[in-house]
This record gives sequence, C-alpha cells and structure tokens, in this order.
Amino acid sequence: MALLRAVNVGGNNLLPMKELPGLCEQAGCKRVRTYIQSGNLIFESAASKAPKLGMAIAKAIEARFGFCPAVIVRTADELAAIIRGNPFVADGAPEKDLYVAFLRDLPDAASVAALDPDRSPGDTFHVIGREIYVRCPNGVGSTKLTNAWFDRGLATVSTGRNWRTICKLWEMAQG
Repeated sequence: MALLRAVNVGGNNLLPMKELPGLCEQAGCKRVRTYIQSGNLIFESAASKAPKLGMAIAKAIEARFGFCPAVIVRTADELAAIIRGNPFVADGAPEKDLYVAFLRDLPDAASVAALDPDRSPGDTFHVIGREIYVRCPNGVGSTKLTNAWFDRGLATVSTGRNWRTICKLWEMAQG
C-alpha cells in the first residue's frame, strides 16, 4: 500500500488517479488499484522492493506532473498490524472520530515524549512505531493535531487517513 500526501487537495498537486497505476507499474508495482482521489494505492510487489518504492513512485509522479509528493509505503502485514493495534478501537471509540497519521520514519523516543498531549483539548493521540493513532471527537477539521505539527515535532513526514479509508484499503488488499 502507498499513501500520497497532499494530492488533489484544494485544487493543488492535481494527479489524475487514472494515470497513477501506470506510473506505479513503471516504478515496479503490479496489480495497482486506487481508492478515492486522495492518493491511496493498493498494489503487489516483492517485499524486498518495499523500502525503495515510495521514492520510486514519487519520482515517477514528479517526472510526469512536476511535483514530488511524499509517498509512504506499508506492507499488507504492516497494515494488518496497524488495524489490530489501534488503541481507540479497543476502547470502543466511534469510527468517525478515528484517524491514523502514517510516518515516513520511525521517530526517536525523546521526540515522541516531547509532544504536548494537551495541544488540542478533547483530542488524543498515541504514537506507536511509525503510526500516530488520533481520536478527534470534534472532527479532524478543528483539531490542532495536524500533520505539520507532528512533522515538526517528530522530524519526519506524515500523511493521515480516516479509519473508514484505512479499513477499506485493508479490504482491497485482501482481494
């Protein structure tokens, strides 16, 4: 699975989803499928290629469309672990409140510890590995737990997806 950050948002970084599978195939992916317009890809590839696929996909997009989005890749096993590991699901939180920010790099423990848990009153988060599980009862549109804030605090790049999209991507990966 690959997740592209900030494509087709607000009229910026326009990327026709119908062209994306071909670009991904050039980068080494097979059976590429997209989900909605925000840069979600399911594909097959050798596990050994996974660490380099994000950059290969980003470079293919840059060559064709002139911008280089952050592309974060997770394997099917990693996606399954992300779904199983969501602490908010275990607590019974409503699906509509849940988001996951996928990090490009593993943050160091000191950076994680330095994040302010009270930055956005009512919202909560847990950083577990390369994912940030976020619960926003008042909606993601009003939270101060933004990609930019996490990126600065953890010195990496993130892209977020709502829980419904994550579960749909898992479903697609099974078929």
